Amino acid sequence: MTYLDVNPVIGSLRTSPNAFEFVGGALHHIPSRHYFYFEGNGHVRLAAECSCSYLTVRDEQQAALTEAFSEWRVNYWRPLEINRQFAEHFNPPSGWRRILLRVTDRLQRALLAQPKKAHARQEAATCP
Repeated sequence: MTYLDVNPVIGSLRTSPNAFEFVGGALHHIPSRHYFYFEGNGHVRLAAECSCSYLTVRDEQQAALTEAFSEWRVNYWRPLEINRQFAEHFNPPSGWRRILLRVTDRLQRALLAQPKKAHARQEAATCP
């Protein structure tokens, strides 16, 4: 049986990690539009719109590709996701959320600006 040589994918994961993304549970190579699905049993399945998907990946290369994918996900993709999420925390809110935040802020300021009332026990203690 003829197998698909995935050494170029393994090399590209290491040298051009930005050419990939993780979408819908699959590794997506953006330029070629190939999707690699890593199944729980250690097999790798390729989905592509070309004849590349007609061949299966050799068992030895499946393990190497899975390892390269795991390294890519830990060292490139996960930090990228975390940094994106972190940046979102500092984006200005939009629409209704911004309006509600302004109203809440004004309400809080108004409540804080009200004069404080003396505590009832203090008033009772100072009365003759």
